[in-house]
Amino acid sequence: MSSDSPFPTATRTDGLTNARTRIVGSRTGVLADFVVSVVRLLRAVRRGLRRFVRRAADVVTPLGWTMVALVPLGFVFGYGLGWLELVVAAWAGLVLLVVAVVYLIGRTRLRVGLVLPQRRTVVGEPVVGELAVANPGRLRTLGITLEVPVGSGLAEIAVPAIGPRAERRQDFTVPATRRGVITVGPVRTVRADPLGLVRREHVWTAASELFVHPRTIGIPSMSTGFVRDLEGNPTRELSTSDISFHALREYSAGDERRHIHWKSTAKTGTYMVRQFEQTKRSHLVIALSLATDDYTTDDEFEMAVSVAGSLGARAIRDTREVSVIVSESTPEFAKRRVFAVRSLSTISRNRLLDELAVVEHSPAALPLVDLARVASGRVPGVSLAFIICGSATSPAALRAASTKFPLGVEVIAVVCDPETIPGLRQVSGLSVLTIGYLDELNRALSGARV
Repeated sequence: MSSDSPFPTATRTDGLTNARTRIVGSRTGVLADFVVSVVRLLRAVRRGLRRFVRRAADVVTPLGWTMVALVPLGFVFGYGLGWLELVVAAWAGLVLLVVAVVYLIGRTRLRVGLVLPQRRTVVGEPVVGELAVANPGRLRTLGITLEVPVGSGLAEIAVPAIGPRAERRQDFTVPATRRGVITVGPVRTVRADPLGLVRREHVWTAASELFVHPRTIGIPSMSTGFVRDLEGNPTRELSTSDISFHALREYSAGDERRHIHWKSTAKTGTYMVRQFEQTKRSHLVIALSLATDDYTTDDEFEMAVSVAGSLGARAIRDTREVSVIVSESTPEFAKRRVFAVRSLSTISRNRLLDELAVVEHSPAALPLVDLARVASGRVPGVSLAFIICGSATSPAALRAASTKFPLGVEVIAVVCDPETIPGLRQVSGLSVLTIGYLDELNRALSGARV
């Protein structure tokens, strides 16, 4: 190329920072191309070795890696020192490694399905799952063992031999001994040698989640006394427009003509208008403390969660306006306590119980008094509040929590204490329900009409 060309060959690589320029710079000769080819080959080999090592690490067990390391050493020292026993042991180890590799050869052709008939259950009610294993091939398969992780446990299910184009169904039980979310699956098969030198897993299905709800009881709508009539509770405030009739009074400037009571006007000769008591729609707040210091035992906390679920489910079923509030926890390395609460979903009964299934008490959670203070400011228009705690909460703390709500709000404290006599008592205008077991909630609420 002539020197007049705007693209001189000596500057073709100027400004490039790719791999070639980092290796050979601006050189373009045969030697430079050979060096680049060698580097590319080495990189491809390195990538292949990485994939091999990664797969081998997933297949070879720690015992297998130990055997892989000891066999070459046995040959070296056995033959080098003339130690016959060590040579025999090395050959035996090599044979075991070869046999272990043979166990990995081949692949089982199956179709496996995991079926959970329900995605929600209640504490103490196990769920029976089903595995459907089909053989789509023309040859009979040997018996296999399927592994199904169930929470922190593992279920091993033996499936007998399956004929060509046949299917077997095997049941297994998912225990629901504790409230929470149980991950079931994924279903996998494992190929392994008898000594456990190698192990290869094949995953057949995705994992499924099973929500274990807290135990709840059905509360009859009339026994709760949440709302006295269909539209709302009458208050002592008077209004010129509502549905709860109070009395008649003389007409004054600004009154609406549609509220004039014409029969009384005709009798008295003076315009008379209707006067009403204001009514308000009942807004229920259920505040559940998650502070560990508010409970003596885990059983008290589980009962408190069940109480919150029972009250919330009844309110949702009655289409009442309800807010379920729980304590937030202060982060571990925070400089000061975080005054915050979390609202659980009340769109449906199942959504509420799904979220109650995963709540846990914590030493860093907001205690009852602060929970009541934040909840009263966060939820406007509260007419009835339930505060739920355990036996470790003192009467003074209960009174302090009740005072955080505005005047006119009826506050009922539910104390879960299996060690005391259940009952209802009044503490400075606060209704305190003490229950020893969940079924007592109905009887206790029947005496706390609001």
